[in-house]
Parts: sequence; C-alpha cells; structure tokens
Amino acid sequence: MPGMDGYEVLRQLRQSPISSRIPVVLLTALADPQSEEFGLSLGAADYITKPIKPVVVQARVRTQLEAKQARDGLQNQNAALEAEVARRMAENDLIQQVSIRALAHLAEIRDPETGNHILRTQGYVRLLASALADHPRFADTLTPGYIDLLSRSAPLHDIGKVGIPDHILLKPGKLTPEEWQIMRTHAKLGSDAIEEAEQDMEQPLAFLTLAKEIAHWHHEKWDGSGYPDGLQGDAIPLSARLMALADVFDALICARVYKPAMSYDEARALILSGSGHHFDPDVVTAFDRHFDAFVTIAERYQDGSEAVDG
Repeated sequence: MPGMDGYEVLRQLRQSPISSRIPVVLLTALADPQSEEFGLSLGAADYITKPIKPVVVQARVRTQLEAKQARDGLQNQNAALEAEVARRMAENDLIQQVSIRALAHLAEIRDPETGNHILRTQGYVRLLASALADHPRFADTLTPGYIDLLSRSAPLHDIGKVGIPDHILLKPGKLTPEEWQIMRTHAKLGSDAIEEAEQDMEQPLAFLTLAKEIAHWHHEKWDGSGYPDGLQGDAIPLSARLMALADVFDALICARVYKPAMSYDEARALILSGSGHHFDPDVVTAFDRHFDAFVTIAERYQDGSEAVDG
C-alpha cells in the first residue's frame, strides 16, 4: 500500500471516535509471527495471510460481525439498564426529600409560629456551608456531597418538638423554668427518634447521621454553656454549629407572642456579639460576609410581615 500501510490505516481507525469500535481484519502477505503480533497489538480483530481461501475469509468475517452485533446488543442493554437505574435513583431521591419535608412539617404543624422556618434555616445552612467550603478548617469536611446531605438533613433539626406537650409547646408566652427544662428535651427526643429509625435499616444513611447530629446538638454553644450535653468548641459537630447560627438568626428576625421581631441589622449585631461565645467565630465571619444573602433568603421565605428590613 503506497503512502500509508495497513498498520497506519488501523491506527487512524482506532483513534477516530466514529470508527474506533469497528472490528478490523488485516489481510496481508506478511506471514511472519512478528507482523501478526504487531497487527493484533494495534487492535486488529483478526489477521489473515495470503494466499486466501474465500470460504475461510467469509467465515472469519462472519464471526467478527456476529461478535460486533453481540457487543452492540450488550451495550444497548447496559445503556437501558443504566437509564433505569438513574430513573429509580432520581425517584428514590425525590421520595427521600418529600419524606424529610413531611416529617419536618409534622413538627412545624404543632408549632404554628415557625411558618417557613425550615425553608429559611435550610437556605442559611447551605449558604454558610458553601461559604466555608474553602476554609482550611472545614475544607476536608464541606465537600459538595456533604453540603447536599447537610441541606437535606437541616429541616429535621426540630423534629423532637413532636414529643413536647401542647401546653408547653403552644403556650402563648414565656415558659417557666420548669417548662423550659421540658422544652429543652426536644433536642434529644429528635436524635433518639432518628436513631430508632436507623436501627430498622440494613445499612446507615449518611443524611440521617447528619440529621441526628443537627437535631441533638444545634443548641450547643461554642463556650460550652449550651444543651443538652454542654459540648464546647470543635467537640460540637460542624453540622450543628452551622445550624446553631441559622436557627438563632431566624428566631431573632421573627415575631413571637412573647417578643417582637428584630430588624436584620439588630439580629446581625447580636450574632456578631456571640462570636466565640455562642457561635464558632469562623462561622460568624462567614455569616457577616454573606449577610446580604441571608437577608435575601429571609425575604424570599418570610411569614407575612414577620421579617422586617434593617
């Protein structure tokens, strides 16, 4: 073959996406073992030397065609299977999200003052986590997958409120010290409920692990004065530290029967004053830098006129 030999033709066929999967049979006068090995090493499906026997060539070409048809059929079957798996995963993901939201609303229904609280806090937590994803302290933890699971788990932070008696949960005023002690048990009630659900599963689910952390420890404080376990500093799971700030900010800007709503700027000042005491200082810094985005989320999901401009 002048200019380009069969080996070069084979190389170019293999390099092109259009022809790379076409089986190639080399028909050549080079009958030495080295030439045959070289051709096969380049990706030839078969190697036939001259002089040829038409019946043999036809049989071997037929074999390659049948093998190609079988591979194509298997590839199409695999593609269909992958598409079905993707469809079912998407469906399961949607079911999971709906189930989480339903459980979160169950707690919300029993505490009607919270309104869109779960949507706002979910947005705040995702915002904080994304803002801290490149921070040296948090980069190893705050991967895109972790942030997605964290956002998905956040609505369950107050699920334990379903276990608080109505006369306390729905009391139109401040709680007595005794009532407050009972109210504080909602953190452990929530994590216990999630843990019991985990025990019914064959394998642990990552988002439930985060949901349990958030439910149990989102009322802990950086200086150790929080509840239920009095954890301090980095001993508090990062998920709970993020939710702690999100939860407090939202409580400050929303009106309750026992207090008016703070302006955004007043809430901001109070959060900043809690740096190193109530909140992780680096989380507060992220909040301060992205304060306008917090306000945007609050406005998007505000309950009537509860959230006011600062």
